Amino acid sequence: MEKKNVTPTVKQLLCASAEKYGEETFIKFVRNDAVEERSYVRVKTDSEAVCRWLRSISKDRMHVAVVGKTNYEYITCITGVLLSGNVVVPFAPDISAKEAAELFDRADIDMVLYDSAFEQNIDEVRANCPKIKHAVDLADEHFFADIYEKYSERSEFASLSDYEADPEKCAVIIFTSGTTGIKKGVMLSMNALVGNVLYKEYINIFAERTSTLSVLPMHHIYCFSGDYLKNLCDGVQVCLNSNLSEIVTNLQRFEPNAMRVVPMIAQHLLQRIKIAASKNPDMTPAEAAKTVLGRNLNWMTSGGAYLDPILAEEFDKLGIMLRQGYGMTEVGCRISVPDRGVSIESVGRVIDICDVRIENGEIQVKTPTIMLGYYKMPEETAKMFTEDGWFKTGDIGYVTEDRQLFITGRVKNLIILSSGENVSPEAIEKKFKKLSLVSEVVVYGEKDHLVAEIYPDFEHAEQEGVKDIPAEIERHMDEINAGSKSSHFVSELRFRDEPFEKTSSGKIKRKETVVG
Repeated sequence: MEKKNVTPTVKQLLCASAEKYGEETFIKFVRNDAVEERSYVRVKTDSEAVCRWLRSISKDRMHVAVVGKTNYEYITCITGVLLSGNVVVPFAPDISAKEAAELFDRADIDMVLYDSAFEQNIDEVRANCPKIKHAVDLADEHFFADIYEKYSERSEFASLSDYEADPEKCAVIIFTSGTTGIKKGVMLSMNALVGNVLYKEYINIFAERTSTLSVLPMHHIYCFSGDYLKNLCDGVQVCLNSNLSEIVTNLQRFEPNAMRVVPMIAQHLLQRIKIAASKNPDMTPAEAAKTVLGRNLNWMTSGGAYLDPILAEEFDKLGIMLRQGYGMTEVGCRISVPDRGVSIESVGRVIDICDVRIENGEIQVKTPTIMLGYYKMPEETAKMFTEDGWFKTGDIGYVTEDRQLFITGRVKNLIILSSGENVSPEAIEKKFKKLSLVSEVVVYGEKDHLVAEIYPDFEHAEQEGVKDIPAEIERHMDEINAGSKSSHFVSELRFRDEPFEKTSSGKIKRKETVVG
């Protein structure tokens, strides 16, 4: 698709894709144990029907919450809301009634589209949110089949979709994970949503990408932008995976050649491959990988959390490229993307629509796809920008002359020693993660010394016959502390029996660990 011909609205993107790719399959999914397909044209017509349905309910601008697992109706609903000029507010399917009531109220939700997992909460939420005027069950496929027919382009409601949403107004509100304080609703315009997928790639590393398995939840911008809008633009088939427990099943069923993941998923898949290899000693590791991942998978993009280069190297040995990009909800998604020829330690190259500078070690960004702000939180919004208008990412790192971006830590995680020195815990944690006996680790300061709290890899210890895990890790402390100032040495190790608590994207909730 020629990017210069696509205007910055979802409607124009949808129409251009339908015109170019027509009846080619865009979406594949499983329903009632059978694989169903929807073409680019069908996604367009069904989404337009949802748009007309919404505009028949109200011409006034509504805030529409969408709560559920990723399925076909979820996609047509989100798209329909965007086409209708309303504001879509996506949420995780497992959100509690209490949290939903709080966030729905803060987001001024007028309508809720929900699936069966949220059904038990809807009455309680509506009782606590009097602003909600409409609630519709996403799991009712017959209801939506009726909408697709009743509000089709052949119906009396056809003219209701003759509407162009203002590309500069808020189109979506996405609540951040909130690992440090109250959740904030990031407001993104249509320009930000579409503009962030129209960046110019340095080298077309995705040239052979024809299908992808969408495994991450669409309420995250990483998935919504990457698995939906980007693939809509590029003509890549999207196979939906609604449940994390079914990833391997669907990899084997659909046999995609690409997938977006978080490191936790990549690690899980590697373990499955190792198990398959141990059960089939006559197979090469690459052959064992194909029995788990399908015959075609050769590319995975990682985001959402730090990707250990060792994990990427393990997949390289299997003939599968696993590389990480970098982005934030507040910038519309991408800041940098994977590229051939970059260091495996980097998070790719900064995209052409982003400018990056480093101020006091912090990565700061300017881009036309920056957020409009946090919904009804002007003071919090102001804190995120410098006086000259640069967005403060909160990440520490550096950028090279050829625009490779490297992240070395988080500003908020810096440990301030009594001497006034700053210590980045992530740099130390990377050293620990190179030890095969360390599964997870968090480094923090306590009483003027550094502590490393470790969740060991008990399975590996058993395989290697290690009886005293703490003693074995203690033997490596000289190499862990090598090259650091004595004031930066880790002087205490603590061990835990359970993994650290994590966010939905797989990041360790560091604040809870340090406070606890």
